[in-house]
Amino acid sequence: MRRTPRIGGAPLAGALVCAGLALSLAACGGDDGAQGGTGEASLQGRGPITFVTGKDRSGYLQKQVDGWNAEHPKEQVRIIELPDEPNDQRQQMIQNATTKSDAYAVLNLDVVWTAEFAANRWLTEIPKSQVDLSRMLPATISTGQYRDRLYAVPSTSDAGMLYYREDLLKKAGVSAPPKTYAEMWDACAEVEKLPEAKGIDCFFTEVNKTESLTISAVEAIGSAGGAIIGPDGKPTLNTPQAKQGVEFLVSAKKEHMPKEAVTLDTEGGRRYFQSGKLVFQRQWPYQYALADQKDGSSKVAGKFAVAPLPGPNGPGVANLGGHNLAISAFAENKASALDFIRYLTGEQSQRANLLATSQAPTVAALYDDPEMVKKFPYLPVLKQAIANAKPRPVAVKYGDVTAAIQGEMYDAVTGKKPVDQALTDLQAKLQPLTAQ
Repeated sequence: MRRTPRIGGAPLAGALVCAGLALSLAACGGDDGAQGGTGEASLQGRGPITFVTGKDRSGYLQKQVDGWNAEHPKEQVRIIELPDEPNDQRQQMIQNATTKSDAYAVLNLDVVWTAEFAANRWLTEIPKSQVDLSRMLPATISTGQYRDRLYAVPSTSDAGMLYYREDLLKKAGVSAPPKTYAEMWDACAEVEKLPEAKGIDCFFTEVNKTESLTISAVEAIGSAGGAIIGPDGKPTLNTPQAKQGVEFLVSAKKEHMPKEAVTLDTEGGRRYFQSGKLVFQRQWPYQYALADQKDGSSKVAGKFAVAPLPGPNGPGVANLGGHNLAISAFAENKASALDFIRYLTGEQSQRANLLATSQAPTVAALYDDPEMVKKFPYLPVLKQAIANAKPRPVAVKYGDVTAAIQGEMYDAVTGKKPVDQALTDLQAKLQPLTAQ
């Protein structure tokens, strides 16, 4: 029997269908059994492998890999770190796949890339019998599937939350975090009266022309009761709800965000909040541990809390984010790759990763674990946010879809186009991209 790797001295323990999953299936080519490899026969070979991932902001990933390498001297894992921006990560992975290179073995995929990579036969199918999905959040499992087959194992989940300066709200007499946009603006007005709030900005969500703007659009439109892609797989931008959502982004950027909002990415937003310049911020869970550092790197340590995102008439809708681990169809040593995926997605590894980085796990039990909840009080809120979250459009031509969304939303928030025109243009661009 193979020994089980350890982290921290403890042994490692060995469906919600996304609304646009039907998009573009007819464009995939080939039959169902032709994508990547299927069955256990395709998961052969042992030896060294690479783990391809975006930039590790926490610095903890190498420690996890070191734990594996110490137990597997003949199956060493080498990290290949790609740029921080998701668009750049996706492009480099696609370039590797289109050349059928074996340089990449295990891929750390954004959850929304599964359909595109599986449809293009860049991934090896993972038999569901080979991984324990029973302990994972149902919403996360669906993100690793394509045509009801598993191509990626949920590793970390994500949902946007509202970070807020709890200390300033209390001093301003605001008793609870806002549930609506109006309550958020009113709270900012009260905070601005405080001497210590001089020069502070009210709110920030990403509106730069990157994947993050697609996420902001999904959340804003979803919170208004709309969707970019409807249940039938067709774009639905010609609705009052879509208009209301985009108008929120436009007015928030103009009236309540930092002047440099369109230049701030995820990390830029994190640094802005940690410098004490924001009252409210939409951000991912990973920020919690970094913003709460007591080493002087954060001016808001011990001064902030998190809550569900607000919406126009009540709690809003978060985007379902996260990452899944997949095996390149062109990799050697696929058996080692699958074991490594089991290692990283096991409950003990996810517990250790949560403690070290505050990244959201996919194992459901960790959200209810008393020790974890004591350290991360937001976990029950996050669990509910993930269950109710809306995915980004799932499409085989996802790169073109998200580029169209980013372009039109950027034109709207920067005032280059009226909201109505941006939505009309986006509807026209998405129709051929999502045609079945």
